[in-house]
Amino acid sequence: MTAFPLPGGIGVSHLRAYDWAAEDGVCGGSPHVHLACTEAYVVTGGRGAVQTLSVDGYAETPLEPGVIAWFAPGTVHRMVQDDGLRVTVLMQNSGLPEAGDAVFTFPPDVLADAAAYAEAAALPKSDEVARQRRDLAIRGYLPLRDALRDGDPEPLRAFHRAAVALVAPKVAEWVPRWRAGALRAAELTGAHLKALADGDGSHLEESGLRVATPSNPDGYGMCGRRAEYDIPLDQEGLQR
Repeated sequence: MTAFPLPGGIGVSHLRAYDWAAEDGVCGGSPHVHLACTEAYVVTGGRGAVQTLSVDGYAETPLEPGVIAWFAPGTVHRMVQDDGLRVTVLMQNSGLPEAGDAVFTFPPDVLADAAAYAEAAALPKSDEVARQRRDLAIRGYLPLRDALRDGDPEPLRAFHRAAVALVAPKVAEWVPRWRAGALRAAELTGAHLKALADGDGSHLEESGLRVATPSNPDGYGMCGRRAEYDIPLDQEGLQR
């Protein structure tokens, strides 16, 4: 069967929010930001919240089953655990966050050193390391939050600048993935619309079903235990 992309070229994962208390007494994940991707939470169980930082200020949004919450690039977000919070994550531009689009709110000295940042941000292999990474992100996050509460967005802007400096050398490697994923999916829809307008339905014979199961059902994510899906690209640059 001919390959076809996952709708929109998105990434999908399931998260169970961490229940470890941070230094401010709040249980939850590692605050971070995406520089090119919009992220959505589809809440499937439990209760909790998402704390967000933007130049407009600090907010905390309750999360409960049935809620969908999403945030644009530049929004620092921290998933907060209350009672068994579980979400399905929809991520624009599948693969880019794993390639470095997601930047933790580590303290400024770590953000300024690419090697130190890479070491601190490495994928954990144990609860202890995941917690250390989370706590380091909290250490940089709390001053950003407190400044916004005082009406000062400059520390957040400084964090944005540091994040851009970290990822700029990686962007050239992201472009082929974007072209093969989200852009390819949009172009495929355009081709189908043109064909239909011309009375051509030959693409309907390329139909079929694809199935994916979690490649790592109990891994470590930024905000909690993560079940991720590995949906590879074929030689045409399509997800299959």
